[in-house]
Amino acid sequence: MIRFRWAIILTTLFLVFAAASGARFLGFSTDYRVFFSKDNPQLLAFETLQNTYTKNDNVLFAVEPKDGKVFSRQTLAAIEDITQAAWKIPHSIRVDSVTNFQYTWSEEDDLVVQDLVENASGLTDAQLNTIQAVALAEPLLLDRLITLKANITGINVTINRPQKTNTETPEIVAFARAMKDRFEKKYPDIRIYLTGVVFMDNTFNEAGEGDMKTLIPLMYAIVLIIMALSLRTFWGTFTTILIMAFSILTAMGLAGWSGILLTPISANAPTIILTLAVADSIHILVTLFYEMRHGKSKYEAIQESLRVNHQPVFITSLTTAIGFLSLNFSDSPPFRDLGNMVAVGVMAAYVYSVFFLPAMMSILPLRVKTVSTSKNGLIERFGDWVIFHRKLIYWSMIFIIIALSTQIPRIIIDEKFNEYFDSRYPFRGDNDYVEANLTGFESIEYSLGAGESGGISNPEYLKKLDEFSDWYRQQPGVMYVQTLTDTMKRLNKNMHGDDESYYRLPNERDLSAQYLLLYELSLPFGLDLNNQINIDKSSTRFTAILESVSTRHILDLEKNAQKWLKENAPPEMASHGASPLIMFSHIAQRNIDSMMGGTAVALLLISAILIVVLRSFKLGAISTVPNLVPMFMTFGIWGFWVGEIGLAVSVVAPVALGIIVDDTVHFLSKFRRARVELGKSTEEAVRYSFHTVGTALFLTSLILVCGFLVLTFSGFRMNVQLGFMTAISIICALLADFLFLPTLLMKLDSATTQNQSNLEKEVYQ
Repeated sequence: MIRFRWAIILTTLFLVFAAASGARFLGFSTDYRVFFSKDNPQLLAFETLQNTYTKNDNVLFAVEPKDGKVFSRQTLAAIEDITQAAWKIPHSIRVDSVTNFQYTWSEEDDLVVQDLVENASGLTDAQLNTIQAVALAEPLLLDRLITLKANITGINVTINRPQKTNTETPEIVAFARAMKDRFEKKYPDIRIYLTGVVFMDNTFNEAGEGDMKTLIPLMYAIVLIIMALSLRTFWGTFTTILIMAFSILTAMGLAGWSGILLTPISANAPTIILTLAVADSIHILVTLFYEMRHGKSKYEAIQESLRVNHQPVFITSLTTAIGFLSLNFSDSPPFRDLGNMVAVGVMAAYVYSVFFLPAMMSILPLRVKTVSTSKNGLIERFGDWVIFHRKLIYWSMIFIIIALSTQIPRIIIDEKFNEYFDSRYPFRGDNDYVEANLTGFESIEYSLGAGESGGISNPEYLKKLDEFSDWYRQQPGVMYVQTLTDTMKRLNKNMHGDDESYYRLPNERDLSAQYLLLYELSLPFGLDLNNQINIDKSSTRFTAILESVSTRHILDLEKNAQKWLKENAPPEMASHGASPLIMFSHIAQRNIDSMMGGTAVALLLISAILIVVLRSFKLGAISTVPNLVPMFMTFGIWGFWVGEIGLAVSVVAPVALGIIVDDTVHFLSKFRRARVELGKSTEEAVRYSFHTVGTALFLTSLILVCGFLVLTFSGFRMNVQLGFMTAISIICALLADFLFLPTLLMKLDSATTQNQSNLEKEVYQ
């Protein structure tokens, strides 16, 4: 290999450039639907609902006058102005506000339909009072576009994105933000807040881009500092940094060639690859410099380092790749993308570490101080301490493992959809304020069938629909309900001379149909009922707006709604709730179910590989213990400390398994070498493992922990949880491999005499 070092270096540079050129095709997804597979039942239900009616992706302007009075000439004029301008937002198909609400009243035998507010600046005080009274009494407006205190109001813009390019969402957001700035300057006495599904989508994009800009440089700095302090070699650190960069460029470039769109989840791939790519180089460099310090020439040290480390480095890379590839079992595509990208990056790091790294080391000037005898360093003293106190350590670890495992049942699947982003993103702050002061962001929708064309005018159908609405309004956490029955009651009152006693549902089907037809014919363009009624009038859309509640609350509410419909409504009204909220509420459980299979497959493959590589069923079986123990410890700590898991935590087990097995592989490979090749006793083999690989394991674990803790600086909650839990699992893995594994080996194989060692060689071979 050293003989062809220049060819290897040039070939590596060519391959990296070829792969990296695909990075120009990378882009960020701006659609929350990317988190769901195409066959996800909740996604299919939601898309069916949106195809039946109009889409309800939205931008919501919340307007708050500084004097706390929405129904003033100045504020209503501003709302009129913003409402008119909102029609110009790209891909807008509907704008709803208190000013353009289609107010109805009777004039003799005619139904009059017009905007609630016209020419706001010219309104009299009496007219303002009337408008306020109408708005606050209207179920379609109250707690959705106006508060009971009349101190804040909303302008809801419905968006229908063609979804042909990734620039649609950023363009809409940029336009809306420009409107906000313009109208706050034009009307200095109001403040505008922006929220809605479109802004949530865009924040996913902002989170991914922001993490890549901040976390990757931070991780580079951390790795650089740790390596510089530990290896104390400029060229070794420099070459490792190159390998990290090459691995990232290869993985991201190939992702671009394959057409992958980045998300806040898959955007973590560079940070994770950067973290994992260091491990291979460190193991090779630590051995290389160790051999040089003990008198070998540079070339001899390179050859010895590759001889000793090539197989363990390959196996650890392979098992890590298997762990991440098991994410393909995930029900959420971004996790699949993350797994595939990291797996490619890890294997690229292996190739560069065993080819490019030795080639570079052979041409760079390496200087180390030669030592005549091995110093009894810290890691060796630690190994001696473990051997001396093995019984105490073994039983203490057993107690800790059992104690932590008892906390696992405390874990529940629960999270809040609106808390995916932290306060650094404008969407989170604005959305929290709007939710606290005006209306909710989260919703559950139903398509409630009437069983026949035109059946929505059937009094029995309307009665059940109204009962369902009343039931929903009484449920905890429900802020607002939009249903056709409120409109039908108002029309019935209008057609009876605006007599309040007729604010009820019509008793006859023909009357309901006539009222509805007359109303629809009077509505202006863009404000029709297509968002509530399907084409043949055989079903209606029912929408419930919720305050910020947990996924458990949402799933319980939906379950109770299904129960109510089954017990109280005809079969044709049966419908499952559909919305982004429902989709995200189900995805964690679906992902956990799917990842259980992925974790099992990964564990079986990794165990089989270790049995083959270690050439010992016994050691292969033993290796499963330090691989599984950290998982029990990690979930136990999480159950005690946090108690809740969500979508991100559902993929921690296979990811961590692929990573933590690395320490086990290196420790056991050195242990076997000492027992079989060098004829050492069990205690001496443990001591040899600590001596030869202990420092490298500590350094790689330190870098891995730092790398995943870097994810906790993300503004995206999933990344924070993934980073925290994986870091905990790596710490637990290091404890298991440094404390539990050695004592377990000594307990199972305690013979120390040469004859016993020779006898047991047959088992290990």
